[in-house]
Amino acid sequence: MMNTVSISPKFQVVIPRQIREDMKLRPGQKLQALNVGGVIQLVPIMSIEDAYGFLGPCDEPFVREKQDRKF
Repeated sequence: MMNTVSISPKFQVVIPRQIREDMKLRPGQKLQALNVGGVIQLVPIMSIEDAYGFLGPCDEPFVREKQDRKF
């Protein structure tokens, strides 16, 4: 399904409901607008609390010291 939006005279757009629900967007939430090769991308700005655990667990052990590395 193609989600189409229109630009209002005040240059506002409404994010389609299905995308808002899928992305769990909230009223008042901040988004960063990016121009990536002529494509507009809206990226949610997450607080530290929201970002905690965002990437999931890391399966590789953290290696800090050079002598502990496997090469």
